[in-house]
Amino acid sequence: MSRYAVALAVIAVLALGTASAVPTQRVLVVEDTETGETYLQTPVENGTTVALEYTHSVEKTRVYDGYTVRGDRLVMTRMEFESYGWGLPSGANVTRENGTLVYDPPGSYARVTVAPGSVAGHRLHVGTETYDLVALSDERAVDLHLARRPALATITDQLES
Repeated sequence: MSRYAVALAVIAVLALGTASAVPTQRVLVVEDTETGETYLQTPVENGTTVALEYTHSVEKTRVYDGYTVRGDRLVMTRMEFESYGWGLPSGANVTRENGTLVYDPPGSYARVTVAPGSVAGHRLHVGTETYDLVALSDERAVDLHLARRPALATITDQLES
């Protein structure tokens, strides 16, 4: 009987080791630019919208930078702003939608760096969830990027919920 117990234990250890090494889930990671400390990991799929929304520091108007998850990249697919100001695309081919200037900017990124601030009030939208990026990072610069999570981490997270 003890041979069977040892064999089962070995099989269980091998199965867990295999499950932890196999990437199965894509996540958006928000981490401190300097230290690499992870502030947030949230599941995403191809087509998930990831957006930064904030108040322009000079114009005091809303800015929305929208990205779409495509593979291992964040593809910029939409920018909305209410007035032209420093850092906003004055030469872009924009359309007007309900008083907002909108356009589809170029760009595909492996990593997006953001410097959240209380004046701008940066918010991060991931699918239907919204996160206060200022509070999350304590106003420290963050990098947003996509990563793969092993199956074991996904199972562990589900058990902790």
